[in-house]
Amino acid sequence: MKYAVIGAGGTGGAIGGFLAKAGKDVTLIARGNHLKKMQERGLAFETVEGNFTVPVKACTMEEYQETPDVIFVCVKGYSLEDTIPFIGRIAGNDTIVIPILNIYGTGGKMQERLPHINVTDGCIYIAAEIKEPGVILMSGKIFRVVYGLRKGTAEEICAKVMPVLKTVEKDLEEAAITPLLSDCIERDALQKFSFVSPMAALGAAYDIPAKEAQVPGEMQDTFIALIREVKALSDAMDASLPDNITEINLNILKGLAPHATTSMHRDIRAGKQSELDGLVYEVVRLGAKYGVPVPEYQKLADIFTARYNA
Repeated sequence: MKYAVIGAGGTGGAIGGFLAKAGKDVTLIARGNHLKKMQERGLAFETVEGNFTVPVKACTMEEYQETPDVIFVCVKGYSLEDTIPFIGRIAGNDTIVIPILNIYGTGGKMQERLPHINVTDGCIYIAAEIKEPGVILMSGKIFRVVYGLRKGTAEEICAKVMPVLKTVEKDLEEAAITPLLSDCIERDALQKFSFVSPMAALGAAYDIPAKEAQVPGEMQDTFIALIREVKALSDAMDASLPDNITEINLNILKGLAPHATTSMHRDIRAGKQSELDGLVYEVVRLGAKYGVPVPEYQKLADIFTARYNA
């Protein structure tokens, strides 16, 4: 199996680095000083279980000339458009694309743009970020990749793709990454979204780390209200989340380091482009589309609108 991982940040860097450490054939697609450092000295990891450096193959989109069996797409939502022509160029007839983004429904949108390529859907549970060029900081033990085919995928495509997805599952396990080959990726991806979206919206709106919502109080109450609104949306979208999704997400929150923040929050703090549209405004749009009230999301969306239009 030949892997290409587009994006070498906390998500893509970790997937690609761990696959490379396990001896898999993987190339990281990156740019800038981060790419230069990886090429010079490998990709370094700082984890709760120790530090290590992995020699990796890494190059730019322009330099990559192979045809991979599997492409992991691990960019921010606002950079997704840049990957479409690249994927169209390098993908073969049997190449499978696995998007691993925070934005819900990415795979379906990519499939519309790449109709002749097998695009699945996916998400990831990980606390990781680029600490400095060539270094990935992993601040938690959880490392789980969830992926699968969407509802309505033709039987002949399922028969063709599933053996490859099974091999991906085996390769991830051998790389010390927990895989979940989902039988309902719409539900499972939305479950991840039901955590990261409230966490990002709350943290960025009030500029707070995880610890402010880890204890009972106004911030935790808002976090819970946001989760419940996503749950109501999931019911309307026929992708119903578990009834105890609030408890599940609170447990995830409590397991984070007190200083933890989301990448959207960090990008906004740094004055960079962020995934605000896909993680906050998109929920407001979905609420209007499905007739589901989302007052807490609307409140936070109004905060962001007032802040950036002032």
